[in-house]
Amino acid sequence: MTNPADHSWTHAGHGLPDSEPSLNTTAIATGLQLPAGFAAIAGDAELGPAITTNLARVEKKLREAIANSDPLADATSRHLVEAGGKRIRPLLTLLCAHLGDASLPAVVQAAVVVELTHLATLYHDDVMDSAPFRRGAPTAHEVWGNSVAVLTGDLIFARASILVSELGSRALGIQARTFERLCLGQLHETVGPRPDEDPVEHYLSVIADKTGSLVAASGQLGAIFAGADPAYESVLVEYGEKVGVAFQLADDVIDVTGIKVKSGKSPGTDLREGVPTLPVLLLRKAAADGDQSAVELLRLIDGDLTSDEALAEAVAGLREHPVTAESWVVARRWADEAIDALAPLPEGVVKDSLSSFALAVVDRAS
Repeated sequence: MTNPADHSWTHAGHGLPDSEPSLNTTAIATGLQLPAGFAAIAGDAELGPAITTNLARVEKKLREAIANSDPLADATSRHLVEAGGKRIRPLLTLLCAHLGDASLPAVVQAAVVVELTHLATLYHDDVMDSAPFRRGAPTAHEVWGNSVAVLTGDLIFARASILVSELGSRALGIQARTFERLCLGQLHETVGPRPDEDPVEHYLSVIADKTGSLVAASGQLGAIFAGADPAYESVLVEYGEKVGVAFQLADDVIDVTGIKVKSGKSPGTDLREGVPTLPVLLLRKAAADGDQSAVELLRLIDGDLTSDEALAEAVAGLREHPVTAESWVVARRWADEAIDALAPLPEGVVKDSLSSFALAVVDRAS
């Protein structure tokens, strides 16, 4: 199958061709909104326009990469791209590239690769979680069925693999190892902890694989293809792993408790599907330690949550229990460790923005 994006990338990952149409940077700057925590970027006269211009290039290349002559494949592949999203992973790639020469065109291609990889996993996750909505729209499996949704995720990952192969063997190795961890994380989440494994530690390792690995790869690829100091790579990998865990911990707590949900995902989806999250794991520990309120709440959570009323009662009960506050403490600790990992980076807007993002991750609801 011919990839329409192949003609817009030059060989060996050199990215945007010389003949690329000019971009209206004024429209870009006003049309794209950066996620919370990246205010320092928008306020920087040099970095702001550079980032927003490259984000627009990423968006353009995303659509080119998923375009397909087959009408069904084209529609299913465009489904999540057109639903929007914060584009946090490509943004991190573009931001970390400013530790080197961010103007190198391979940087944009790397950013497209990480977002395509992320999108591919969402199609699969939604099938496994039976999630009815994603980004405010019906999930692909709700529209076309499970098989089509899974195959679409495979197709998008194939497109990501084509693009990353053009970036060279090192990028291909990073993506392959990252995708391996994404799959292992999903597998371990599905089968649960071993009898001799601590459930909370198991949960954190699942998050590190499912979320932290790709966030880490995003920053690392940005540094690599901008020609940044190689010493920065390990810093960005450690930061990405830790901020990714913090992000997912916060996201899961928000979903489970129903606090300020903005993702389009129904509050309590994980509870209804029986997906273990940190608040529930801590609740089980509290119950085992003799907390009677935890025992009673677990009876409700482990019961029939098919009705909206029962689910709402479970969500409300978990929101008010002390384990939710404890979960936020854990998330904030991971965010603090992510910030500490940035110490070797040079002072400036890049470091400040990475620090601010780590704080914003765990301040979305408090």
